[in-house]
Amino acid sequence: IGFIGAGNMARSLASGLLKNGWGKNQIILSDSEPSQRQAIESVLGVKIFADNQAVAVQADILVLAVKPQVLGEVAVTLAPAVQKKKPLVVSIAAGVRLEDLDRWLGGGLAIVRAMPNTAALIGSGASGLYANERTNESMRNHAESILRAVGTTAGLQDETLMDVVTAVSGSGPAYILLVIEALEKAAIHHGLDHATARLLAIETAYGAAKMALEGNEEPATL
Repeated sequence: IGFIGAGNMARSLASGLLKNGWGKNQIILSDSEPSQRQAIESVLGVKIFADNQAVAVQADILVLAVKPQVLGEVAVTLAPAVQKKKPLVVSIAAGVRLEDLDRWLGGGLAIVRAMPNTAALIGSGASGLYANERTNESMRNHAESILRAVGTTAGLQDETLMDVVTAVSGSGPAYILLVIEALEKAAIHHGLDHATARLLAIETAYGAAKMALEGNEEPATL
């Protein structure tokens, strides 16, 4: 598995894969920032390159983990290597359609689009995935296994639903954290000390989520 980009999400996915039994020699990354490369090598102990091409020519599964605004430029430069290797491509770039990505990479590729969220950084992510028609069942399973290394996955039958997933689970942690922040601030305003207010607000949110996850009642009933 090769990662183009070694930011927080790529690091969390690589770390999750290592914890799930993948060998250090099975994971490679690339990043242009020397500090990123040094951090990855020291923390994860896997190979990381300055050149994206060095990863693209080796990877059987290529995970594109760069920012959406630069993905087009990066993909075009990778196209010759990708067309020769024909890997399964997994993109975690928000808002970038499979049709565009396939065109940038030269066309005819098996591509899975995924939308993980920030909770993946602690192994509790929730990710939606959509695969194009050239992605067979084995490839879809491989893509799901990568995202399951950092949490829960849900497969989609329509790419347009990725926008809904982006709103619900992609952006959702911010909404929940906003509620926690509001509870904490209100508790402090009414006399609780900061530490107690934060503890109670966070544990309340955790408990409510656990009730919804483990119970048989609808959230509205709970």
